[in-house]
Amino acid sequence: QVRLVESGGGLVQPGGSLRLSCTASGDIFALNRMGFYRQSPVKTRELVATTTAGGNTNYGDSGKGRFTISRDNGLSTVYLQMNDLKPEDTAVYYCNAVDFLHRDHWGQGTQVTVSS
Repeated sequence: QVRLVESGGGLVQPGGSLRLSCTASGDIFALNRMGFYRQSPVKTRELVATTTAGGNTNYGDSGKGRFTISRDNGLSTVYLQMNDLKPEDTAVYYCNAVDFLHRDHWGQGTQVTVSS
């Protein structure tokens, strides 16, 4: 069993920064890929960024050049540094983890609002 808890969301002005965290508990040694997806009322859930246990990263088009994903050495926490935030980044950000049996695990989500 895996539990994912996100933190770090909030309200930020355009051009500002936020750092999201996602901490996994439970069977964390079974986790391969971890990352974030986001969903807004006007868009379906989309990839933000992921990173694997081996350090490979993948970014969605919306965050390239502005967002950076990283993972701690214990592989239980993943971070998403978001810079130069735009109003269109407003969404609920969900942590996702995929284990070595290719099963998806999801967090409850954290709201990010970019507004002046």
